[in-house]
Amino acid sequence: MSVRLRPLIVLIAIVAVALNLRPALAAIGPLLDMIQSATGATNTQASLLTTLPVFVMGICALAGGRLTRYLNERGGIGLGIALVALACLSRYAAVNTYGLLLTAALAGVGIALAQTLLPAFIKRNFAHDMGRVFGLYTTGIMAGAAVAAASAAGLAGSFGWPAALAFWSVPAVLALPLWFKATRDCADAPSPRHRTTRTAPRAFWRNLRAWELMLFFGIGTGAYTLVLAWLPPFYTGLGWEPSAAGFLLGGLTLAEVMAGLAVSAWIGKFPDRRKPLAVVLTILICGLACLILAPLKLALLACLLLGIGIGALFPLSLIVAMDHLDDPAQAGMLAAFVQGGGYVLASFMPLLAGVLRDRFSSLTEAWIVMLAGAVMLLALAMRFSPASYRRIDA
Repeated sequence: MSVRLRPLIVLIAIVAVALNLRPALAAIGPLLDMIQSATGATNTQASLLTTLPVFVMGICALAGGRLTRYLNERGGIGLGIALVALACLSRYAAVNTYGLLLTAALAGVGIALAQTLLPAFIKRNFAHDMGRVFGLYTTGIMAGAAVAAASAAGLAGSFGWPAALAFWSVPAVLALPLWFKATRDCADAPSPRHRTTRTAPRAFWRNLRAWELMLFFGIGTGAYTLVLAWLPPFYTGLGWEPSAAGFLLGGLTLAEVMAGLAVSAWIGKFPDRRKPLAVVLTILICGLACLILAPLKLALLACLLLGIGIGALFPLSLIVAMDHLDDPAQAGMLAAFVQGGGYVLASFMPLLAGVLRDRFSSLTEAWIVMLAGAVMLLALAMRFSPASYRRIDA
């Protein structure tokens, strides 16, 4: 294979991996009414199908430094995709509440392995075009979610909801050999004895900027997990058919994909990330306001605004974190810290929404909480000037 073609094949493999990092979560929302009817799960219990994998993703990401002592990046990412495939396939048989929760946790471990190790892999192999590759990677994540959300109700109508959930083992199985074949000649993390020890992962616990980046990523991802878990049930509760609610979520995630591609194409023009962050957060706030004030009349507008806001915010929050450190190993440790704590924080948004729905029989209160969080992010984003990046070493 030519030297010229190799980076393209690696990029395709990265996107193939990314496509498998959300269907295990995204397929749940459109089928949640069916799952609750079949299992008898309460709203709070149902919310755990999204909360649990996201929480596990966070815990595993926080252990990223320890994981890399035993797994290299290439092998660890491959193992993660294999676990995602196993978790999805198991859902064909695990059709009670506790079985589904177990597969959700297993999927969370697999997703965590892949997305904890991929940032350092990307930084190491695409150092001069890191922003664009990150944009493609996160776009792949959202594209997988879009397809899963839009097709879930149709698959369930034809084959039943267990088969609709198990179907997502197929793209994971296909991605696995592609990943290993495409990356066999890529640079990987050095062996543990050769790794730098200048900044141990626990050092970030004592760094204010690292906490700010974690909070920023966590609240922003909380908007994503909240919409992923509860937007379809919100609209079925307002009288929509499950297929229509699934297509709405699919359309929203398609808007996320477009926004992610835009970030990939244009982020190099904004070395100061504050301006694009302010724009996308304003769009997100407007989308949440549509859900609160006129969810039926403004459903499509809300879908578009939320998709653009969330879709651009996700890669931007990772990119601004990676901007703070030049060394790939150190940047990978920071990404693990930011994603780990951020996903733990984000995991509580679907759970909070489930509790609020059990209490008030409505999700409006959850959208209001998220709106307040987005306003806080807008204020926090203004602190991320390039001149302040050195604070991560303080």
